[in-house]
Amino acid sequence: MKQFKYFFLLAVAVLLIWIVLPENLPVKFNLGKAKINFLINPLSINTQIFGIKIKKDFRTQLGLDLKGGSHLVFEADTSKTKKEDLQDALNSSRDIIEKRVNYYGVSEPVVQTVKSGNIYRINVDLPGITNIEEAVRLIGQTAQLNFTEEASGEATIASGAAYFKFTGLNGKNVKKASVTFNDQTGKPQVALQFTNEGIDLFAKITERNVGKPVGIILDNYLVSAPIVERAITDGNAVITGNFSVDEAKKLATSINSGALPLPIKLVEQRNIGPTLGKIEVQKSVYAGLIGLAMVFLFMIGYYGKLGVIASLALIIYGVISLAIFRLIPVVLTLPGVAGFILSIGMAVDSNILIFERIKEELRKGKKFDIAKRLGFGRAIDAIKDANITTLLIAFILFNPAGWEFLPQFGMVRGFALTLGIGVATSLFTGIVITRRLIDVFYKKV
Repeated sequence: MKQFKYFFLLAVAVLLIWIVLPENLPVKFNLGKAKINFLINPLSINTQIFGIKIKKDFRTQLGLDLKGGSHLVFEADTSKTKKEDLQDALNSSRDIIEKRVNYYGVSEPVVQTVKSGNIYRINVDLPGITNIEEAVRLIGQTAQLNFTEEASGEATIASGAAYFKFTGLNGKNVKKASVTFNDQTGKPQVALQFTNEGIDLFAKITERNVGKPVGIILDNYLVSAPIVERAITDGNAVITGNFSVDEAKKLATSINSGALPLPIKLVEQRNIGPTLGKIEVQKSVYAGLIGLAMVFLFMIGYYGKLGVIASLALIIYGVISLAIFRLIPVVLTLPGVAGFILSIGMAVDSNILIFERIKEELRKGKKFDIAKRLGFGRAIDAIKDANITTLLIAFILFNPAGWEFLPQFGMVRGFALTLGIGVATSLFTGIVITRRLIDVFYKKV
């Protein structure tokens, strides 16, 4: 049982180290006549378990200020919106834009509304985005999806000899749109899955239009008008057309993200190059390494053997924290890096409180094992109070519920998130890891 425990801990340690490895780490050495030359990359998973596809890359996600990207500002046209509905429309527009950008594939965009006088704007930060024009088109489009049926006499939409009228079934009734491929032609198409209300509406529409076309209208353009062969009651439909794979993906993305309640126009675009971000990352890394080195020197010089153990615990803390950042993943911005470095101080503070308590008990003439037990027990309350207070502040700054009277800016939330993760991890390493390391190594150091 004990051997299994050590094997499990070793496996966890190897996994954590692999996750936090730098990207494209070169390994070059000679082993006899053999030359070893390859690149080590962080852990990547791409597999299927019980039919569920799992794909995960454990890479560090960098924010706009570190990786570069684009800062876009859209101005909302609020002239036709009632004053009492304005805030809801703005919040809805912000949420839809964020959803569209997420569907586009941008990691952790920052989307926020800003008011200047009577002008309402939506700021969008896109870290690492390369095709700005395509992203702008995706954010600003309306994507109004409607289903129509044949009508006689007065018509809403005309297509050739056929006239169509709206049925009341639209994009709001679509639960999910995804790209599939036609079994017979192999061409890409967009499969629609309706909500419960949409299933009932679509069933009634197809039931009364057997043998007739049902039109699919996107932004007042007739995409297709397939003939209904039978009533469809399972809530699934397909949009066919002469699509490329990319066009089908964009159409599915537009339908999934819905329509904007307010018209918007791009009024500012500012590109941030990765060179500035690279310099800031290097400075942050240097500052962090210098700070860590000074902490190690102080702890070892002042506490001796216990300081060596505390330094080892601090390294373990760093590995666990970085692994969590990649597992979630956390998008690191410059304030986020500052939050992580600040949490290192909290980790050291826990060790200092414990060691000072142990020294107090030793000065009273107690044996080390008893002093250690009493020291941890009496320091735990102070450690918990300090860390819980910091976690509460991080929670307020992160503002998960989006309360308007609390900060809502992405940089502040990035700082709060890394600080919260770092402090929670330091609480674990200070109480659990440090104690186990003292039990195992103190008398052997």
